[in-house]
Amino acid sequence: MKKSITVWGGGSWGTTLAILLANKNHKVSLWTHCPKEASQIASERENKLFLPGHPLPSSITVTSDISEALGQTNIHLLVIPSHVLRSFLQKLSPYLPASPLLWVSAIKGIEQESLCRMSEIILEETGSHQKVTCLSGPTHAEEVAKGIPSAAVIASSDISLSEEVQSLFNTDTFRLYTSTDIIGVELGGALKNTIAIAAGIADGLNLGANSKAALMTRGLSDIKNIGQALGASTETFSGLSGMGDLITTCTSEHSRNLYVGRKLGKGMNLKEIIDSMHMVAEGVKTSHSAHSLIKKHKIEAPIIQEIYNILFENKPSKQALADLLHRPQKQEFLL
Repeated sequence: MKKSITVWGGGSWGTTLAILLANKNHKVSLWTHCPKEASQIASERENKLFLPGHPLPSSITVTSDISEALGQTNIHLLVIPSHVLRSFLQKLSPYLPASPLLWVSAIKGIEQESLCRMSEIILEETGSHQKVTCLSGPTHAEEVAKGIPSAAVIASSDISLSEEVQSLFNTDTFRLYTSTDIIGVELGGALKNTIAIAAGIADGLNLGANSKAALMTRGLSDIKNIGQALGASTETFSGLSGMGDLITTCTSEHSRNLYVGRKLGKGMNLKEIIDSMHMVAEGVKTSHSAHSLIKKHKIEAPIIQEIYNILFENKPSKQALADLLHRPQKQEFLL
C-alpha cells in the first residue's frame, strides 16, 4: 500500500532512503535544513554534495519548509545528526497533530547532556503516545544507493511496529530483520563508531591486521558491557546492529569514523580533522557520551576509555595503546 513519508535530513543516508522509498512507489518528501541546498537538489534532481551520481525520482518533493514537509504525513524518518535531534524536535512539535505518528530513527548516537538514546529523545519531545522504531545496521549509503545487497535491523518494543516498517523498506537488495531490543540496537549502532575510531588509529599507526582484529573484538566486549548494564540483550550485539555494523564501520573506506581515527593515528589534530570534513563523524561526540556512561554506571570498557582520553584529554595514541596492552592479565570470558 502506498504511504506518505517524510524524510527529515538531506545527507547521504537520508537521500538514499528517500530514493529507496520513492522507488517503492511511496509518496516521499525530503527535508533539508538549508533552503539553498533544497532548491539545488529540487532543480537538479540530484544531491551532488552528499550523494552524487544518484538521480532523485521525480516523485520526491524536496523542501526546507517544516510545515510543507510535515503535510499530512504520518510516517516520519529521522536522519539528522544526533546532537541536533532534540532542538529539531522542539521546533517540529508545534506542527504535530494530536494523534500518534510512526517515527523511524536512522540516527546513531547518544546525547551528551542527558545520555539519552534517540528513541528516548523522540518520546520526551513529542509525547509518550508516539510510535517509535529504530533502523540500524551495516548500511553505508553509497552501497545501498547502488543496489548492493545490504541488511539491517528495525527495532521497537512493539513487534507489530517493527514488522510494519520492515515491509515499508524491504526491497530485492535491502533486507530488514526485526527486533524488540531497541536498547541494544541503538547502543550497538552508536558505540561501534567509537571502536571504528580506534580501528582507524590502528591503521594510522600501521599496526596491521592482528591489532585491528583485537581492537574490534575487544571493542565489541566494551559495547556488550555497556549494553548489559543498560538493559540490552547481549545477543543483539552479535547481530547486524552490533558485530555487523562494527565490521563495516571499522573496514570500509566510506567510514567517516575510521577516517578520523586514521588521521589521529598519523598525528593530525582533532579540530583540523573535523574542520576538513563536510559530513558528521558521530563517533567523536558518542565517545564523550560513552565515557560518561561507563563512569556513571562503573562499567569496564577500557578501549572506549582510551579513545576518550585521546580525543578529549590529548593523550598520545601510542601511550593509549601501551596502557591497553599493560592492563592486568585476565580471562577472555568469565564463564
